[in-house]
Amino acid sequence: MSKEKFIPLHKLCELYKIEMSFFSSLNEIGLIQITTIEELHYIHNEKINDIEKMIRMHRDLNINIEGIDIAFNLLQKINDLENELNLMKNRLRFYEN
Repeated sequence: MSKEKFIPLHKLCELYKIEMSFFSSLNEIGLIQITTIEELHYIHNEKINDIEKMIRMHRDLNINIEGIDIAFNLLQKINDLENELNLMKNRLRFYEN
């Protein structure tokens, strides 16, 4: 597996000054996926924006891991509903014309 699309977890810990246990907890509840390559732990670089949001929620808003899980599930549902609404609007426009 190529490491090009992954960020080493220890680098994220250093960069954001956060414990490895935070990422382990996020992994346990399924918010992130930790990939192990050659005995080192990595996060896919596409998830960095989500990880930054999670860190801000945890630090700035004092939200625990379970609260972050709930917030992200709700945000995903909102995103899905917005996408569905846009799809329905486009279909409606097609039939109106």
